[in-house]
Amino acid sequence: MIGIGVIGYGYWGPNLVRNFAELDECRVAAVCDRDAERRKRVAKRYPAVRTFAEASELIADPDVHAVAIATPVASHYELALAALQAGKHVLVEKPLASSAAQCARLVEEAQTRGLVLMVDHTFLYTGAVEKIGELVRSGELGDVLYYDSVRVNLGLFQPDVDVIWDLAVHDLSIMDAVLPAKPRAVQAAGIRHLEGQQVNMAYLTIKYDEALIAHLHMNWLAPVKIRRTLIGGSTKMIVYDDLEPSEKIRVYDRGVSMLDRNSEDGRSVYKMLAYRRTGDMWAPKLRATEALDLEARHFLDCVAGRAKPLTDGASGLRIVRLLEAASESLERDGAWVELPAE
Repeated sequence: MIGIGVIGYGYWGPNLVRNFAELDECRVAAVCDRDAERRKRVAKRYPAVRTFAEASELIADPDVHAVAIATPVASHYELALAALQAGKHVLVEKPLASSAAQCARLVEEAQTRGLVLMVDHTFLYTGAVEKIGELVRSGELGDVLYYDSVRVNLGLFQPDVDVIWDLAVHDLSIMDAVLPAKPRAVQAAGIRHLEGQQVNMAYLTIKYDEALIAHLHMNWLAPVKIRRTLIGGSTKMIVYDDLEPSEKIRVYDRGVSMLDRNSEDGRSVYKMLAYRRTGDMWAPKLRATEALDLEARHFLDCVAGRAKPLTDGASGLRIVRLLEAASESLERDGAWVELPAE
């Protein structure tokens, strides 16, 4: 049976422990957190789980075969590398690391040792994003024209990352998985409203070689929580509202087409007219399984050699390259930053 060790029992760690603890294919062998009160909570709820104050002790535990890391971003690289070098499979909370160079090093280490390196891009395991991917790949939307997202709330200010690295990472991972084209350049604009804090409001625009553009709006100072995405195609369009309890995905048979019409004098001159086409709306049925449950099962399947990670280290590297380009654009006052060719 696969022994799981979880490093970090703050915001996300308890969710990881709960989901792994409910699976028959593994057991939670150990949890690490430097906070004594958090370790007490683990011991009270999971008496059979060993607790450690230092990550090195958990990584060295022979009963731990795979490590899930749910700590601040700045610590991801050091912890993941240590776990891989100790022969452990690794699941890392998003984003994979603080830089593309660090991500590339982790990918190389995992490949060299034949270990699983997976990133916790949880949205890719939701029924909604799964359905969006199916619709795009099937050609149901026609040519994808744009991805437009608003992800705002009166949120938790992160001490180590700005609003782009905190919130945009979700949409970037979704786009990486479902859009048919690869990004070419990134432009970012943002502002820091509170002294001593990170950039709390930002707009991100991404260019593609095809007739496709993406625009993301992130904000920690919004009075309401919004998680809404529009994906426009040449034949149909999607509205994805993650906060909608029942109909998270709505597909609209609507669009704009060009119509040729002869000129009034009958000469061979054509006027191109744009007209709006309006059809039905439908809400597809979505898989209801909790995303983190599916992700935990998928991780175990990958460790057992039964599957290839959907959100592998390479995908984590691609997302961090985008985040780095966005940060560079912010520093250069909104200049376009070209992405390296893969």
